[in-house]
Amino acid sequence: MRLDVYVNYRGTCEQAFRFYEQHLGGRIGGIVRHRDQPNPNLPAEWGDKVLHARIAIGGAVLMGADIPQAEPMRSAYLTLTVDSEAEAERVYALLTDGGEVFMRMEKTPFANRFAMLRDRFGTSWMLLHQPAAA
Repeated sequence: MRLDVYVNYRGTCEQAFRFYEQHLGGRIGGIVRHRDQPNPNLPAEWGDKVLHARIAIGGAVLMGADIPQAEPMRSAYLTLTVDSEAEAERVYALLTDGGEVFMRMEKTPFANRFAMLRDRFGTSWMLLHQPAAA
């Protein structure tokens, strides 16, 4: 058994996945377009939008689709644990550009760096760099 995450986007799934591939070291495993399985309930211009996509980031799989009525993620976060404070700061800068910060990057009792945000694509993230185990 394996648990994966599925995120709906309002027309920006491919942009988001390409961004994550380029900046987070992800690897897109496939993209299927709405035109490959026509749906009369979708506007015709949505033919090139994503029906189903898959990207591996680290040891996790993120899947997604473009859905016209999709809303930004709420009360659920993709948690990205990074190997260094410098990497946490780099990823924070990338994901907050055009996004919304809920908790700015800072040191907490459980992390050297921790932040909560929503990126410009509507995906909510927690960034985490934990202290080395004693």
